[in-house]
Amino acid sequence: MALGLAGSLLAMVGCSSGKGTAASDTADTETEQAATARSVAVPAFSADSAFAYLKKQVSFGPRVPNSTAHRSAGDWLASELKRHGAEVHEQRADLTAFDGTVLHARNIFARYNPEITDGRLLLMAHYDTRPWADQDPDESRRKSPADGANDGGSGVAVLLETARNFAASNPGKGIDILLTDAEDYGTDNNEDSWAMGTRYFADNMASNGWIPSQAILLDMVGGKNASFPYEYFSRRSAARLDDMFRASAATAGYSALFPNVMGGAVTDDHIELIKKGIPAIDIIDYDPQQGFNPTWHTHADNIDNIDPATLKAVGQSLLQFIYSDYGNQ
Repeated sequence: MALGLAGSLLAMVGCSSGKGTAASDTADTETEQAATARSVAVPAFSADSAFAYLKKQVSFGPRVPNSTAHRSAGDWLASELKRHGAEVHEQRADLTAFDGTVLHARNIFARYNPEITDGRLLLMAHYDTRPWADQDPDESRRKSPADGANDGGSGVAVLLETARNFAASNPGKGIDILLTDAEDYGTDNNEDSWAMGTRYFADNMASNGWIPSQAILLDMVGGKNASFPYEYFSRRSAARLDDMFRASAATAGYSALFPNVMGGAVTDDHIELIKKGIPAIDIIDYDPQQGFNPTWHTHADNIDNIDPATLKAVGQSLLQFIYSDYGNQ
C-alpha cells in the first residue's frame, strides 16, 4: 500500500431518534428480543492461534509473486480455509506489473453461508509481500524482500483465526473472506500499480455473483504500539460502517487503539471496491505524525516485531462486530 492523495473531507452528519408511542416501544422491544434470539455469543479471539498462523506464513519465506514461497503459502491458505468449512474459490490471473513483470496472481476467496445472497460482508487482507525492502535504513538491503510479518501476514492471520471461529460457531450471516494477491508490487507516483489482485477481483465480481454489500480490509494489524485512526477514503466511502466497527472495538474493550482522529489517505485494496460503489473501510496502523508502522517495507518487518496483543485487539473487535452488531442493526 502507499499513501494516497485526497481532496477535502466530505461533511458527515449524525442521526438521531426520538421516543415512540407505547405501541411502537413494544414493537421495538419485540424486534430487539428477536434479534437477540438470532444472535450467537461472541467467541473469544485467540491471540496464540493468530500468532501461530502468522509464524506459519513467515516460515514459507517472503511471499513474493512468482516465487516458490508464494505458491506454497497460497496452497496452505486455501487448504486451511477449506479445513475451516469454507466454500473456497481460487481466482488466477496473469497481471502485468508497472515494470513489465508478469505476475502469476492468485486470489483466494472463501464463502460462509453462501446460500445467503443479500447483505454479504467481505473481509479482506493481502497475503503477498513486498519484493523489495525499499524503506530499509540499510541501503545495501533495499533490493531484497522482507519477511512481511506485519505487512501482509498479520491481516491474514487475523482472518484465519476468524475463519476458525466460524467453523466452531457459525455466525449465521453471509460472510466472505478474500485473501488478495499482487497488492504490494507497486511503485511511487503510480497509484494503479498497487492492489492489482483486488482490482482483478472487483472487475469480475459481478459476473461471478460475488458482489458484497460492504467490506472491511485489515492491513498491518500486528505491530507493536499500533494505532488505527480514521483512514480518509474509508470515512468518505463508509463512515457508518467505520463508526459501527469502532463501536464494536469499544464494546470489546479496545477503544484506545482506535482513536477518533484522521490518519492518512491510503492507496490500498479497499480503494478498488470503493471505485465500484462498495462501501469499504481500511483498518490500518498509521500515525498522523510518523506515518506507517516503523517496520513498513523494511527488514524489521519480522516476527520479532509482532505484538500478539495487537492481533487480539483487532481480531476481538472484528468478532464483536460480526457476531453482535453486523446484521442486527
